[in-house]
Amino acid sequence: MAGRRETVIRAEKLVEEAMKSNDASHDASHVFRVRDLALSLAREEGLSSYPDSMEIVELAALLHDIGDYKYARDPSEEKLIEQFLEEEGIEESRRVKIAGIIKGMGFKEELAGQTNQKYSLEFGVVQDADRLDAIGAIGIARCFTFGGSRNRVLHDPVIKPLLEMSKEEYMNKDKQTTINHFHEKLLKLKDLMKTKAGQRRAEKRHKFMEEFLEEFYLEWDGKA
Repeated sequence: MAGRRETVIRAEKLVEEAMKSNDASHDASHVFRVRDLALSLAREEGLSSYPDSMEIVELAALLHDIGDYKYARDPSEEKLIEQFLEEEGIEESRRVKIAGIIKGMGFKEELAGQTNQKYSLEFGVVQDADRLDAIGAIGIARCFTFGGSRNRVLHDPVIKPLLEMSKEEYMNKDKQTTINHFHEKLLKLKDLMKTKAGQRRAEKRHKFMEEFLEEFYLEWDGKA
């Protein structure tokens, strides 16, 4: 079995190759931020004494966006993670945990009620890290980058946000505006954090988004 550091280096290279044509909202830099956040949260939650758990956290965070439905160009991309872990000699029990984290951590899975079951601490820190990168200053930048890449309308007061959505509605909401995405998802993430460490960090990022939106609406209406 490959050493952990060598496996991480190869995982980083896989991420860079698989995501090189994505826009900057879901590129390798996003993944590396999520990895760093996940490891930091894991240490705060006491996982640093468990090397196997830290490996699961790091690999799940690194591999979590490979084959993302928003960018998938080839159905075979879904098998890249499984193939990579097998080639690296990761034992089956850890492969199963990593795959389970990746499969269940998305917001669309939460909408479908698929993450309400008991979750592991490893799952919690990886999901929280991904959601932290979706809010705050970085989250605002990513939101507008993604909206621009899909030619979405910036804001239209006539188009109201879909505050209650099914998984299918969330995956097919192309007619929504970029600003509405804050209300449909981003402002909800603070209360969906699974770990104490994630909750603490989310408070500041959430407040920053609220202040941004308040200023945005004032400027949109010519009042600021």
